[in-house]
Amino acid sequence: MDIDEAVSLTQDRLAEEGGAMGDLLARFRGRISPVLIGEREWERILELASRLPVTMGAQPFGFELPLHDARPLADFGVSLASGNRSGDFFEECARTDEADETARAVRRLFLEMEAPNSPLREIVGRKLMLEYDMDSAPGGKDSLPGIFLRPGERTLYGGGGLQDDVGIVVDALVSAVGWEKIAAERENVERVYLAQPEDTRLDSFGVFPSRERTIRLAIMGFKSQGEVCRYLENTGWPGHIPAVDSVISRFRDRADIVRTGLNIDVREAGVGPTLGLTLIVKQRYTKDARYWLDGLTDWDPFLEALRHEDLVVPEKVEALAGWVSKPTTLFAKSGPFLLLRGIHHIKLVISGDQLRQAKAYVFMVLSGAVSI
Repeated sequence: MDIDEAVSLTQDRLAEEGGAMGDLLARFRGRISPVLIGEREWERILELASRLPVTMGAQPFGFELPLHDARPLADFGVSLASGNRSGDFFEECARTDEADETARAVRRLFLEMEAPNSPLREIVGRKLMLEYDMDSAPGGKDSLPGIFLRPGERTLYGGGGLQDDVGIVVDALVSAVGWEKIAAERENVERVYLAQPEDTRLDSFGVFPSRERTIRLAIMGFKSQGEVCRYLENTGWPGHIPAVDSVISRFRDRADIVRTGLNIDVREAGVGPTLGLTLIVKQRYTKDARYWLDGLTDWDPFLEALRHEDLVVPEKVEALAGWVSKPTTLFAKSGPFLLLRGIHHIKLVISGDQLRQAKAYVFMVLSGAVSI
C-alpha cells in the first residue's frame, strides 16, 4: 500500500469516527505539555480546528512552538491534497461560502494542479500545507494562513537549470492569494535559486497573505558553514554573515550537524534581512517511507546544544524532549489507529547581528492502515 492509499483509507476510517478536527485534537490534550501550549492557547486552536474536517488527522498536522518565549504560544499547521477528503472539504467551502478566502485560495491551487498536463502538478504534486498564525487574532478568524508548496514530484536541485519551474510555483502561489504578479519579485526568486550550490535543493515555497508580502523559500542541503556564508553573500543577503557563521559554529561544536538549511524571504526589492537557519540532525526526504519516524534519541544532542543558548527557555526544551515518542496504538470505534509524533525541525532565526528566536516544529499524524 502506497502513502496516498494509506491516507485515503485512514481518512475513510476517521470519517466513520465523526466530528471535526477539533474533536480529534481534544483527545490529545493530555499528551501535550501546558508549558508548550497553554490552556487559553489550546482553546484557540480547538476553536479553529472545530471548523476543519476530522479527516485532516490522516496527513501530518502539528505546531510551531517558540522556544525563546516563556509564554505557552503555538501556531497550528495542517496538510491536505486535491482529490482526497480533506481537499474536497475546502473545495466545497469555496463553492458554498464566497467569503471563505482560504478555501478560495486552496481551490485556485487545486484547479491549476488538476488542469490537463499541469506543469505545477509535475513539480509539487497535489499536496499543500496551511500554517495558521494563532496569535494574530482570537481563533485565527481574521488571519489567512500561510500557504506552502513542496516540490515533491521534481526535486529542484541547484545547478539544474530549473528556474522556469521555480517561476511556475511562485506564479501559482501569488495568483492563489490574489496578489498581482511582480516581475522583479519572480526574478529575485529565480536569482536566489540560481545561486544555490549543485547539491542543495529548493525544498518549499510559502506565502503569508496576512503579513507583509514576501516569498518564503526553504533551501536545504548545505554541507558546510563556508558554503552557507558564500551563498548568502552571492544572493546579496543584507544581514550580518559573521553572526550566521558564529551560530553554526556553536552548534557544530555541540551536536552532529549533517546538513544546514536556510529560510530566506524574497521581495520585489531583493532578499529580506531575517534568516531562518535549520541545522539538520536527521535528513528527511519526501518520498522516504520512514519520513515521519524519529528515533527516540535523534534530537537529544541538538536539544542539549539549545540549552546553552541564553535566549531559550529551559522549561520548554525539557518539555520538548518528551515530545518524541514511539509509535502508539490508539483504539477507536472503527478499529486501531497508529499515532506518530516527533520533531520535524528546529529553526534558529537570525536578525541584525545575533540569534533572536528559536522555534520547534513538531508533528502528529494518524494511520488507520495498521493491523495488530
